[in-house]
Amino acid sequence: MKINLVPRDADITTISLPTYSDCLTLMAAHGMLPHIREHSYRVMQIADFLGQALAAAGFELHLPLINTGALLHDLGKTPCLGTAQNHAQWGAEVLSSLGYPELAQVVREHVRLAEELVKDPRPLREAEVVNYADKRVLHSRIVSLADRFADLKERYGRTPEALVRIAAMEVSSQALEEKLFAALPCGPEDLIDIPSKV
Repeated sequence: MKINLVPRDADITTISLPTYSDCLTLMAAHGMLPHIREHSYRVMQIADFLGQALAAAGFELHLPLINTGALLHDLGKTPCLGTAQNHAQWGAEVLSSLGYPELAQVVREHVRLAEELVKDPRPLREAEVVNYADKRVLHSRIVSLADRFADLKERYGRTPEALVRIAAMEVSSQALEEKLFAALPCGPEDLIDIPSKV
């Protein structure tokens, strides 16, 4: 599947992003497993759909940043498997070292949105779109937030503290879902019908 992540008319002097080919090279260089790659493509489809719908509704969003952030959100997943490393932070550090600070921030926030005040006057940020899109894709299937968090609790809720963290994340994801869809003519359930474009 090929999606033009950096259109020719994009203002690349404002936000520097890797090309689609560069993204594939990065994924390969960091050993991204096939099922994680498939998950990343699906998250990108959801993020692209939402980004376009939100832009049409009047939100100022950098769509190439959303698409690239969604495609690379799990860049650190394979290298961090079986370790105590935070894969979101790991991926963000790699991208930051390559000169992509805005992309690094989107990747950093794909699991948990930044709690500190982010200096952005806009009512909606690209990181929020990618964060939500990731929460709607279980492996490569689009699911409801309830289904996604049931899986997260089963796989990662091994301690009472972990369950508390996941429950708090579920509450914040539900609030984000309400925020995203408040201005849209479609609802969260409509994402289920987005066909896979592989």
